Amino acid sequence: MAVSLDLTRKGSNVTPEQAGIQQEDAVSVRVAPVSAPEKPSLLGLNRPELAAALARVGVPDRQLRMRVTQLWHWIYVRGFTDFERMTNVSKELRQTLADAYTLARPELVVEQISVDGTRKWLMRFPSRGAGRPVEIETVYIPEEGRGTLCVSSQVGCTLTCSFCHTGTQKLVRNLTSEEIIAQIMVARDRLGDFPEIDTPQGAIVPSEGRLVSNVVMMGMGEPLYNFDEVKKALLIASDGEGLSLSKRRITLSTSGVVPGIQRTGDEIGCMLAISLHAVRDDLRNTLVPINKKYPLKELMEACRNYPGLSNAKRITFEYVMLKGVNDSLDDAKELVRLLKGIPAKINLIPFNPWPGTNYECSDWEQIEVFADFVNRAGYASPIRTPRGRDIFAACGQLKSESERLKRTERERLEAAAHG
Repeated sequence: MAVSLDLTRKGSNVTPEQAGIQQEDAVSVRVAPVSAPEKPSLLGLNRPELAAALARVGVPDRQLRMRVTQLWHWIYVRGFTDFERMTNVSKELRQTLADAYTLARPELVVEQISVDGTRKWLMRFPSRGAGRPVEIETVYIPEEGRGTLCVSSQVGCTLTCSFCHTGTQKLVRNLTSEEIIAQIMVARDRLGDFPEIDTPQGAIVPSEGRLVSNVVMMGMGEPLYNFDEVKKALLIASDGEGLSLSKRRITLSTSGVVPGIQRTGDEIGCMLAISLHAVRDDLRNTLVPINKKYPLKELMEACRNYPGLSNAKRITFEYVMLKGVNDSLDDAKELVRLLKGIPAKINLIPFNPWPGTNYECSDWEQIEVFADFVNRAGYASPIRTPRGRDIFAACGQLKSESERLKRTERERLEAAAHG
């Protein structure tokens, strides 16, 4: 059973239990709409860009470094969206900043809470030009000892991977650094993950105490086709004086944009994941069509040369288990051969079905046979537990639920119009 709950943004940090909802129910939380801000945002600017923004409103050069440090703390350590609360900034400057800029979050349209605790947020951003506002989805997965936030980098996707529902959505546009960082900020807002001590110093939440401890660029889109904005956002996320996420807790997942892999290691320094899914070029050409441009030989060479690669900094290879397609013992043997010499972990992902798909999930017994062989060859090969399937938040399902909601709303309006 799905349960809908209307909340204002101010009072939205409510748990299902607080709302009187049983754990076996999936929850859809509709959040009161918020008008899109017309002023430019300071969110997602790096330090030089933030300094330039302050200079434009008259902050003297001699104060820029100090003011950037102050704002960086209030924005990223404390999560403030109101300049008036920044008590170590002069009242005059607070008003000047409020008149010129905003720190407002994107419009949060719907929050869905799975029976397993997974949360999915549908966020709406301005059009950034001609056209309509755009929507993306972000997923939070609570696990033992950590909480992982799956962040989107594009609206839609160009890669058309045949097993992925997100790949059926046409690319609308890249997300900006502001919009990527905003997903982290919204998640921490909703989960109560910012410190509450109202002093200028505040309390930086330790990694082990955070609800959002890990970030994976595995949401909608191909991050390496939006490299510059993704890079800026992830460097802000890993800044030690702000959100302070360890680069070892940030993972960028690519379907195999080979030229961007070296740049990721050199310029971002985060962990790397590869959406592999097949061990032969002919099959991967169908499952992950970018393979036609960057075949397996080139992809594996780029992985072997990834900066900082070691047993302590392994590459994760994601492998969706498709019945009768890529799940044979021969496939497992070829996978081991393909990854020889690469410090790696293989995530085996039971296929998550979506309306209209032609694929089925491998039988559980076959997944275990596959995993056992890879394990015996010396590679960790955990079978990823499907999370958030009831709210279409599982791997490869993003955006489908929001489209279903739109379709349902259209059908409701059409029925009402016809009396």
